Amino acid sequence: MLNLLRQKIDASIVSFLNRIEKEYRLHLVNPILYQSIREFSLRKGKRIRPLLLILAYLGYSKRRKPPRSLYNTSTCIEFLHNFMLIHDDIIDCSDLRRGKPTMHRLLSKTIRCQNPEKLGVDLAIIAGDIVYALAIDAFMSIEEAPLRKERALKYFVQTAAFTAMGEFIDTVHGVDKIQNVKEEDVFLNYSLKTARYTFDCPLVTGAILAGAPEKEIRLLAEFGLLVGQAFQIQDDIIGIFETEKSIGKSILSDLAEGKKTILVAHAYATLRGGQRREFLRIFNKPSKTLADLEAVRNIFLQSGSLEYSLEAVRTRVIKADAILKRLTIRDKYRTLIDASLLKLFQQSQVVADRNGISTRIL
Repeated sequence: MLNLLRQKIDASIVSFLNRIEKEYRLHLVNPILYQSIREFSLRKGKRIRPLLLILAYLGYSKRRKPPRSLYNTSTCIEFLHNFMLIHDDIIDCSDLRRGKPTMHRLLSKTIRCQNPEKLGVDLAIIAGDIVYALAIDAFMSIEEAPLRKERALKYFVQTAAFTAMGEFIDTVHGVDKIQNVKEEDVFLNYSLKTARYTFDCPLVTGAILAGAPEKEIRLLAEFGLLVGQAFQIQDDIIGIFETEKSIGKSILSDLAEGKKTILVAHAYATLRGGQRREFLRIFNKPSKTLADLEAVRNIFLQSGSLEYSLEAVRTRVIKADAILKRLTIRDKYRTLIDASLLKLFQQSQVVADRNGISTRIL
C-alpha cells in the first residue's frame, strides 16, 4: 500500500505541475524557469512527508472515502521541502542534490554572462520563493471543513517560519566557534530545521484536517519531534561515514562548511589536550581534503562520538515507537506509519555494523 500511495503522490505532483503551467504561465516568463522547477520537483525521493500527511488523515478521518483532493494537497509538504532545499543548497554552496545539479547550478546556465555563479544564486532564490508560493497553492486545494483547513494552514505556515529559524541558527553556528555551540543548541536546531517540517508538520496537518482529538495532535507532535531529531542525527552521521554515491552529494560538504553536529559537539566536549587541538586544527581548516575526512572519522570513532550519536538515534526511535503504540489512530495506518519510518533508520544500523559498534537501532 505504501508503494501505491507513493505512486499516487508522484502522479499528483505531475498533475499539479501541469496545472501550474497553465495557471501561472511560468514557461511564458522564461521556459527555463518552469523546466527547472519541474525537473527539480520530479527528482526521485522518498516522498515521506506527503505520505505521512495522507496516513495521518486516513487514520483519523471519519469519511468513508477520502476527498480526491487529498493527494494533490499532500504535495504541499513536498513543495515546502523543495523550497527549503533550494535555499539551503545556496547557503551551503552545494553542487549536488539527489545526485543531480542543485537549482542554483542549473540556473547559472540560463544565459551567458560575466558572473554565471551570481546569476544562478539570484535566480534560484527567486525560484525557491515561487516554489513556496506553489506549496501554499497545493495546500489550498483540500476539500475539508473551513475551520480545520484554516487551523491546518496556520500550522503549515508556522512550520515554514520555524524551519527558517532553524536555518538561521544553523548558519550562525556555521561560522561560530565550536566551544560556543553546546549539545542543547544542536538539538534546538534539529527540532526547528528538520523535525518540525519533516515529521511533525505532515502528521499534525493531516490529523487536524481529519478532525483528530487534541490529545492525539499533541502526541503526534511529540512523536514527530523524536523521529525528526533521530533522522537528523542519522543524516549527520551518514554525511561523514557514507559514500558520495549513497547520499547523492559531496561527502566533504558537511565537513567543509564546519557543520556543528552532535558528533562535533560530543567530540569537542570529550577530547582533551593534544587530541582536541588536532581535532580543532582539522575542523577549522579553510579547505578540507579526503585525508582530513578520514582523520575526522577516526576521531569520531576513538572519542566515542559515533557510538554516542547512534545511541541517541536508538533512544529516540524507541521513545517514538512507544508513543505510536499509544495513539488511537486506526491500526492499519499505525502499522503503515511504523513501516514507513523504520526503513528510514536502516542506514544507521549499516554504519554501526560497518564500524563494529554494537548499538541495535531497529
